[in-house]
Amino acid sequence: MTNGPKAVGIIMDGNRRWARAQGLPTFEGHAKGILKILDVVNWAQSRGVEQVTIYAFSTENWNRSAEEVSYLMKLFEKFFAEHLAELSEKDVRVRFIGDRTLAAPRTQEILRETERRTAAGINGTLVVAFSYGGRPEILAAVNTLLKMGKQKVTEEEFEAALWTAGLLDPDLIIRTGGEQRLSNFLPWQSAYSELFFTETMWPDFSEEEIEKIFQEYAARERRHGK
Repeated sequence: MTNGPKAVGIIMDGNRRWARAQGLPTFEGHAKGILKILDVVNWAQSRGVEQVTIYAFSTENWNRSAEEVSYLMKLFEKFFAEHLAELSEKDVRVRFIGDRTLAAPRTQEILRETERRTAAGINGTLVVAFSYGGRPEILAAVNTLLKMGKQKVTEEEFEAALWTAGLLDPDLIIRTGGEQRLSNFLPWQSAYSELFFTETMWPDFSEEEIEKIFQEYAARERRHGK
């Protein structure tokens, strides 16, 4: 698409509410929602999007019930273990951002293996914000720079210390599920992102809807403060 975004961020909200509306256990919403990631990769590739960043699991999500956290970790492990070959065949590079040290060793190993196996991908990047929070990211960057003895830094030096170093800032951010906030998602990187909020729950998000969002994005004038 002409004037389409090169980098897109997605806050995948509404899995649990979708499941309740269907009369299903809330966990079923997560299982349905995670498969939507593959659809997003296909939609992005067909539209020339270079990078998609999905908000998969926040630092605050660790405070959910032990049962739900355990289920989500097993779901992530299963998804990337089963679909790693497919992502590799699509030539998609996968990168994880966040404090992965909070996860179990098995989960950390699967994340590392996914990054290693897809590192040579040249047909777009899927960035998975896992155990991610914008404020922890900024604090981690500050502490890294302090340990380096820095007393004053440029924006470029600060960005190089972020978990997103080397990645594109999102041109647009989409949040499904009806809420209209960013919830600690890429606060530094989203300074000039176009924001789109939809009532659609994440499992029901469709290619037709993302096409409409992209069309509206193309019609907006992005001045970046100029």
